[in-house]
Amino acid sequence: MLAGLYAAAAAGAAPLLRIMLRGRVARGKEIATRLPERWGKDATPRPRGRLLWLHAASIGETVSVLPVLTALHRMAPDLRVLLTTGTVTSSDLLARRLPELGLADVVLHRFVPLDVPGWVARFLGHWRPDAGGLVESEIWPNLILAARARKIPLMLVNARLSPRSFARWRRMRGFARLLFGAFSRVQAQSAGDAERLRQLGAASVSAPGNLKFAAPPLPVSRLELQRLRHAFGERPVWLAASTHPGEDARVIAVHRTLAPRHRGLLTIIVPRHPERGPEILPLAQGVPMTLRSRGEGPPEAAGIWVADTLGELGLFYSAVGIAFVGGSLVPHGGQNPLEPARLGCAVAVGPHVRNFAEPVAVLEAAGALARVADAPALADWVGALLADHGQRAAMGEAGIAAARKHGDLPREVAAMLLDLLPGRPG
Repeated sequence: MLAGLYAAAAAGAAPLLRIMLRGRVARGKEIATRLPERWGKDATPRPRGRLLWLHAASIGETVSVLPVLTALHRMAPDLRVLLTTGTVTSSDLLARRLPELGLADVVLHRFVPLDVPGWVARFLGHWRPDAGGLVESEIWPNLILAARARKIPLMLVNARLSPRSFARWRRMRGFARLLFGAFSRVQAQSAGDAERLRQLGAASVSAPGNLKFAAPPLPVSRLELQRLRHAFGERPVWLAASTHPGEDARVIAVHRTLAPRHRGLLTIIVPRHPERGPEILPLAQGVPMTLRSRGEGPPEAAGIWVADTLGELGLFYSAVGIAFVGGSLVPHGGQNPLEPARLGCAVAVGPHVRNFAEPVAVLEAAGALARVADAPALADWVGALLADHGQRAAMGEAGIAAARKHGDLPREVAAMLLDLLPGRPG
């Protein structure tokens, strides 16, 4: 009943969704020439032979699945992969990373269709995947039920389900069992996620680990890293990474607090969405601030450098060594603290980290991460590390060690996905 109502509502919303997509084009959130992909239309021929479809929502999920793609290619060189995502930033990331990994001829990227029955049917009818994997929490009812109707085996990869989401799904228990029961296999991030998924009707659930621990370090241009380190010299510097609206003003407040005590202090802000860079400028209110997207370098005096560019986060983590990870001082749920830890950063996060609760706990237990309640606490933490290079180095080394957990997991996950394909034991 609920499935039918959902499908009918989604079909009726199609005209509004088309308007919404065009609005997103105007904001740089969609690519105009690729809008037909969002409607399930594609003139690209289906690759010959076996085709595995994977779907990752955005950058975080895409990065976590990159090692799985590499493992799949090593284990089944003839296999082709259709990788769908939902954001322009993930598309840009793949355009860079797939050639670097030698996967440009193996993995085809497309934007996922919105969850409208007709659009989903066109997508599945065109690509005819032999099996599919949805990464983390991508539960799109029409997509899942249409795949089941076509007898396409599905796996929920690196699945997570927070207690809050679990409570919401329990209020629709029948609908939840229909959807989660459609997966042939579920690989959960943790034992808690696995148990919640089982209670909602998922079968063949295992919890071998979290793929986010197995992701490769973010790419770093060695030449650009040398340039940055030379530009920084001996001046004190720290980084606020992946910031969200509401956090930038707090980071600027931290800079104001610390600048009188740390001569020449450079604070670097890397907004989660680079297009927000110009929006941060008015918040400076007298503090020198420059934008990297405009070709500007860091301010010569104490000030703030907004690195509003794409694909350079690894560069700044490597160059700085002290990193606050955003999305955590506001009720967003946090961004991935393992990325700076892999590159030897001392890491701090705010109180809102539900999206990365397990990595935060692991890094904290290892002595690699600190939790801060608010901007004054963040200022205290940054100030302490700027004054104590030994503590900063110790936290960085602990982070590198802790982030190596589950190094063999991508191969395990790849084997699970290959077992779904026709002709393989399941």
